Amino acid sequence: MQREQKPMMNIQEQRPRIQGLSTREVEERRARGLGCVPPPATGRSYLRIVRENVLNTVNTILFSIALALVVLGQYLDALISVGVISFNMIISLIQEVRAKRTLDRIALLTRPKALVLRDGREQLIEPEALVVGDILVMRPGDQIIVDGPLVGDGCVEVDESLLTGEADPMTKREGDKLYSGTFCVTGRAYYRAEHVGIQSVAGTLTVRARAYRATFTPLQREIALIIRTLLFVAIFLEILLAAAATISVIPIVETVRMAMVIIGIVPNGLFLSISVAYALGAVRIAGKGTLVQKFNAIESLSHVDVLCTDKTGTLTTNTLELAALHPYGIDEARLRLLLGSYCAHLSNQNATSTAIGAACCEQALHELSVWQEIPFSSARKWGALRMADTAMEGTYVLGAPDTLQPYLTTDADLGTFLETETKQGRRVLLFVHADEPMCQQAYKGEAYLPSDLRPLGAISLRDKLRPEARETLEQFATLGIQIKIISGDHPQTVARIAQQLGLEDKASPLSGAELDVLDDAQLAQRVEETMIFGRITPQQKERIVQALHRRNHYVAMIGDGVNDVLALKQAKLGIAMQSGSQATRGVADLILLHDTFASLPSAVHEGQRIRNGMQDILKLFLARVASVTLLLISITFIGGIPFQPRQTSLLTFFTVAVPTLALAYWARPERIPNESIIRSLVRFVLPVSITMCLIAIGVYLSVLIPAALTSPVPTNPYREGPLPLAQTAMTIFLVFCGFLLVLFVEPPNRARPGQKGPYSNWLPTLMVLMLLICFIGVLSISSLRTLFNLQALSLVAYLLISAATLLWAVLMWIIWRFHLFERLFGNTEE
Repeated sequence: MQREQKPMMNIQEQRPRIQGLSTREVEERRARGLGCVPPPATGRSYLRIVRENVLNTVNTILFSIALALVVLGQYLDALISVGVISFNMIISLIQEVRAKRTLDRIALLTRPKALVLRDGREQLIEPEALVVGDILVMRPGDQIIVDGPLVGDGCVEVDESLLTGEADPMTKREGDKLYSGTFCVTGRAYYRAEHVGIQSVAGTLTVRARAYRATFTPLQREIALIIRTLLFVAIFLEILLAAAATISVIPIVETVRMAMVIIGIVPNGLFLSISVAYALGAVRIAGKGTLVQKFNAIESLSHVDVLCTDKTGTLTTNTLELAALHPYGIDEARLRLLLGSYCAHLSNQNATSTAIGAACCEQALHELSVWQEIPFSSARKWGALRMADTAMEGTYVLGAPDTLQPYLTTDADLGTFLETETKQGRRVLLFVHADEPMCQQAYKGEAYLPSDLRPLGAISLRDKLRPEARETLEQFATLGIQIKIISGDHPQTVARIAQQLGLEDKASPLSGAELDVLDDAQLAQRVEETMIFGRITPQQKERIVQALHRRNHYVAMIGDGVNDVLALKQAKLGIAMQSGSQATRGVADLILLHDTFASLPSAVHEGQRIRNGMQDILKLFLARVASVTLLLISITFIGGIPFQPRQTSLLTFFTVAVPTLALAYWARPERIPNESIIRSLVRFVLPVSITMCLIAIGVYLSVLIPAALTSPVPTNPYREGPLPLAQTAMTIFLVFCGFLLVLFVEPPNRARPGQKGPYSNWLPTLMVLMLLICFIGVLSISSLRTLFNLQALSLVAYLLISAATLLWAVLMWIIWRFHLFERLFGNTEE
């Protein structure tokens, strides 16, 4: 009976007689340098990381001066001076080592062994033992681990989505090239190793994925410029100090202390403030579904003006959904029953059958008898089942309309449904039936369709969009960020997805073939104008990102597959999906948890918060540094030493250390003008530092001169007498001015740019009051005064300092209220 016929599920292929290499040939090729060279680890060793973070210029100078203080017995001065920089150095080391370990773990090849044909028999060996010319065996589910052609009569289907992003398997026959990193879906065959190790596609990608890259944000670059400039000033002053110490008779202890004060103008605490701001941002957005792998990634996101994104797995869920059904000669309920039953009895499910089955599962019949199955093949573009039950009897075929149409009955009328759905960028399939069985050649497994196929229905499928995609892209548009969709799919398919997301592209989509004929200048122009890119290879994605960089764009790239790795590495900011490949997650700066990028707009706001907070922090730091630098030059010119190292440590703690950490936490996510931070800081810092320096000199002289006239000549003028009193008075004045400066930067009531009405923020004011109380405590307690080399002053001196502080505050209000600084330098804002 026919019902007892066994299904034709597996077809034995005739294997060619291939012997492979002999052991002697393998050794000869390895001796000639044709062996497998595995991808190296990251280029930066642990020793190099330690050297770059510990033995840089600033640290070397600081540690040298601290060592001199230790030799001279000034242990506390040395400890206080290097405490902050040591803490910041430890944080930097932890971050760098963590990044190195992440990159070292990246691997694109996951199969632990290679099945190779040597000496006429199959052997399992380590991939590192392969040589050029080896014959490897490929079976369903195996990962291809070297590049080379298929040999023999075998025919296989290969999933190349890891490299190309295209989901459909590719049919490979003798002579067709196979690439490492892809997978065998069906069939068994042999292939010859032509490129192994780092010469293969996967090896090349692994090398580039593991390459270390140091990407600095505009904020980090400007801060680095500021610190290098101040370091140059500090070195210049140190040279002058050394010359002065040689000419004048200055005790060596005081010379070393003065050297420590001078190097203190280099604001190394800025790095610590940045680390704290980045850490706070990372904690905030972690709860919103974004994992930060590089601390500067959040702040970097606030600079992005072009967002490049892959389609499959990023904008879509990497799955299909049924869009529409169109029955022919039967009702829709019957069509759903037949489709659901067909998909339920397939031995291998793919994205298409899963989508159809999910939509028709309720009507499907189960436990039907299947006589024969021809799995879907990308080469055939159809699959079929031969059913034996009365409820569903005959041959049912599901495939591409253009492939099935020649086999339809002469009176078949498909109407306009297929054409209409195709124009909308959807994937269309035809479901047909025949009473005749399928024919399949046993030698090569080739199958032939029966004639007189009768159409039962047409199916329209579409990519399933991520539910948050449209709203998120609209938020990016509001933020002024351009979107570029780069995919391996057909350009028209990608364009249709963009339309569904509400994106309108004035320029026509650009394909990979069109991109290859453009030179760099032409490509930069086309990339600037185009939103949709289709049939794009990994190398072309990288080239698109490079072209955008040449147009001075700050580019972020979102991807989930290995085909996105090169573009992620090239972008200023790489973003990966949690379900993406291990290599993609390894090179990314941000990872989107739960595979949703709805949290990115929140991360943009967090980046704005960091930039705003850092701008306030920079104002405080640079105002202190500029005023201290001017005082060092001025007081030294007048005669004397303006500070002791412990006094500068106290000044730093109260005016920048505690306030900057608090401002980093309280910063608000507001858009700030897209201008150089240095320019805005100059307008703030110069008037503050100049006025503070002039009034501080007045305070210094007002205490120094009367004390010098009434006091006897001290034995050690650096430890007793008029100079320590003047130093104490100037230190107290600068601390008071630092408190008021915090209130100038973050007033209790502040206008909101672009919004109506001010907002209230009394937390900085309360912090200043608490710091003032603590500072008064230091001045009141004798042991604390001694610890920081402060002297007890008279009531008149305290009144003088208070009056000078009030004068400075009023003067600053007048300068800012009437834009005197801008008027003076011809930059008045209307």
